[in-house]
Amino acid sequence: MAGPANTQFAVAVHVLTMLAGMRAAPVSSELMAGSTGSNPVYLRRVLGRLREAGLVGSRPGPRGGWHLEREPADITLGDAWRAVQEGAPVFNLHAVQPDCPVGSSIATTLTGIDERLTRSVEAELDAISLLDVFPGAAQFDPADFVAGGTLRS
Repeated sequence: MAGPANTQFAVAVHVLTMLAGMRAAPVSSELMAGSTGSNPVYLRRVLGRLREAGLVGSRPGPRGGWHLEREPADITLGDAWRAVQEGAPVFNLHAVQPDCPVGSSIATTLTGIDERLTRSVEAELDAISLLDVFPGAAQFDPADFVAGGTLRS
């Protein structure tokens, strides 16, 4: 599978799960960046895709931050996958030379496999909600986290 999309997916699931457990107050992107170990710019790019998909929203200002737009039970890992994949193939195919019979055959075969894999991956991920990832949806307060994004002892 494509490297960057997989990293974005894992980060997306992490922040969605974190937001599911911190519904009492908006969560800062800095706190989420620390928790995921991600560069804040990279994290905001992932959050932007999740916002475009209607999964998260944000409120500006000193008391602002990020929140879920839907209940955790109504957000699936498939929703997160589609948000960060943006229709990209599971396989990254190389450019095929038009006069190469091997390349043409491989591209046709791999494209078909990719389409079937995408349907299978999405079906599997659609069956898993944030509540499945984070059983009991234990509630955390942002104050419970230290600056690096980990829970206080």
